[in-house]
Amino acid sequence: MAEITLVEAVNQALTWEMSHNENVLVLGEDVGVDGGVFRATVGLLEKFGDERVLDSPLSETLISGASVGMATQGLIPIAEIQFMGFAYSTIDQILNHAARMRNRTRGRLSCPMVLRAPFGGGIRAPEHHSESTEALFAHIPGLRVVIPSSPIRAYGLLLAAIRDPDPVVFLEPKRIYRLAKQEVPNNGDALPLDVCFVLRPGNDISVVTWGAMTHEVMAAAERLADQDVSVEVIDVATIKPLDMKTILESVEKTGRCVIVHEAALSGGWGAEVAAQVAEHGLLDLLAPVRRVTGYDTVMPLYRLEDEYMPSTDRIVNVINEVLEFA
Repeated sequence: MAEITLVEAVNQALTWEMSHNENVLVLGEDVGVDGGVFRATVGLLEKFGDERVLDSPLSETLISGASVGMATQGLIPIAEIQFMGFAYSTIDQILNHAARMRNRTRGRLSCPMVLRAPFGGGIRAPEHHSESTEALFAHIPGLRVVIPSSPIRAYGLLLAAIRDPDPVVFLEPKRIYRLAKQEVPNNGDALPLDVCFVLRPGNDISVVTWGAMTHEVMAAAERLADQDVSVEVIDVATIKPLDMKTILESVEKTGRCVIVHEAALSGGWGAEVAAQVAEHGLLDLLAPVRRVTGYDTVMPLYRLEDEYMPSTDRIVNVINEVLEFA
């Protein structure tokens, strides 16, 4: 079995589901002839034709609005927004219509659509191409927000998102689109939504993260292992709904918690995790919950990009501070 990258796993999942469900279609800017800005949809137009792979006008509002309409009428649209920084004009349609459709119609209609967007920094792109604002969508009731961190999870979670009867925002960390390869069985098996994945068991401290940051966190865990520190690494994967059961069980075992994400500190989704740990796991904590995040600034241009994003060194330093707390 050949190893593939995360972006190839996205393409593989799209191909599988479109081959097995004729109601699934893809739309977005340049998804057809060009195969998408990151080539996530390459080859789909040739396989499925221009009635199921639609090159849209340059209008994110149109892409999201058309997807809502199609989803309520029996189709399963997968809408690509080229960069997360362009997704803000979709919030009107996603918040006011997609996320409310089941409630508004008392269950008569649902909205089985997926809004895909590459997100995050690390590719030396301008600011609007490097956004990590997942908390905006996670705040909206009625939405699932899913963030894969590896080719295997990208494949399985995207299949699950497409099959979900309600809208899913699927954010793909573009910094790791081609960072690593894995063997990914192309068997159509979905991974469960709404659950965390324990990437590395440990006993001394729980580190909660998602997306591209899993790579820095795993590197930090490896470095600390040389110091006889046992780090449990949790990949949240579905940040909304949040699987607090797995996180709280880990904190009960370790007594310490650090949360790592690339998004800015204030109002980031790490604050929600920290609040729930404090609310439900306070008596298990041996130290304050700490966050390692981006800063409360616009993502800088590439010269300072690495200074903005949490590094392995920053993560290791905060973990050591939490371990030293008495």
